[in-house]
Amino acid sequence: MGCVRLVYNKALDAKTKTWYENQERISYGKTSSLLTGWKKTEELDFLNEVSCVPLQQCLRHLQKAFANFWGKRAKYPRFKKKRNGGSAEFTKSAFKFRDNQLWLAKCKEPLNIVWSRYLPEGCSPSTVTVKLEPSGRWFVSLLIDDYTVDVLPPTSKQVGIDAGVTSLISTSDGEKIANPKHFNRLYQKLKIAQKELSRKTKDSSNRHKARLKVAKIHAKIKDARTDFLHKLTTDLVRNNSLICIEDLTIRNMVKNHKLARSISDASWGEFFRQLEYKCDWYGRQLVKIDRFFPSSKRCNHCGFVMDKLPLNVRSWDCPNCGTKGIDRDINAGKNILAAGQAVIVCGATVRAEQRRTRLTGFPRQLDMSVKSVKPGAMKQKPKS
Repeated sequence: MGCVRLVYNKALDAKTKTWYENQERISYGKTSSLLTGWKKTEELDFLNEVSCVPLQQCLRHLQKAFANFWGKRAKYPRFKKKRNGGSAEFTKSAFKFRDNQLWLAKCKEPLNIVWSRYLPEGCSPSTVTVKLEPSGRWFVSLLIDDYTVDVLPPTSKQVGIDAGVTSLISTSDGEKIANPKHFNRLYQKLKIAQKELSRKTKDSSNRHKARLKVAKIHAKIKDARTDFLHKLTTDLVRNNSLICIEDLTIRNMVKNHKLARSISDASWGEFFRQLEYKCDWYGRQLVKIDRFFPSSKRCNHCGFVMDKLPLNVRSWDCPNCGTKGIDRDINAGKNILAAGQAVIVCGATVRAEQRRTRLTGFPRQLDMSVKSVKPGAMKQKPKS
């Protein structure tokens, strides 16, 4: 872990300095050449004692991090810290797996692993990742092609899901799943542990122990949240052939400081991610509708759209058809299901820039109007 972290940080430093000094981008091949030179120096000669595969893989991960940064999909890569743990990735040439035992490169004995589950027969791992968490726990994850996963039989059930904070999800069937709020359950315990950590002397042994205590509480919160989401998403995928959800921009929603902690604790991003890959595994259909679709403000009986519907209004009466006590969350789930069915029928897309009209859930009309442009008006003058 230390060698991987060192190589990653030195390559990141080299990339940063080259950009600020010469305005040049260093490719993966260049950083690989730098690694070869580092191994020949006296002070970094210990890099030859470990497998070269995880060192090369960390350079590939750094290159991918920069690609995401230049593509405006992520922030600038940061230096790795020892207290945050780390990971090392081994490809097929750097490990041996036989009889449920794992040997890593340059290791004489197999790893002492407590398996959470055994690999299916006939499946061999293509990549092994060894990870150290900040709480001090070690994990080994194996990437395989599982041929034992079968497509689930089709069902007649379809569901629309509206994500929330008070209720984690509200479905078009009228069911509400309460938000467990795992962070709030251990908030007081975490608060005391963090206060003890702040009082410890920097770089002391007691501070290290206090940091581990805080990390273990965070690990409990993470494990409980992940376990709950896996059970929930698996149940939804097994019982429904069509699942409709909203395409939410969670990164922008957490900028609201009043709701940021609640939204982060609900973990909508992980919930949608699990739904996506499990639907792909088991042959279910997942449809994402436009994030600007007024699912809560539209009456699912007549299609009337309210001008305003604040968050504190949990139920409302339709002034058009006279329906009383419309629950905003269940109503949103029903509208999301109707909009998802319209996406399948009409072939509409999710992104607004990929189509001419916004999805409304009802028969759409193609807007053929063209904005008028004044003669001579140009965004940029032509080059002479």
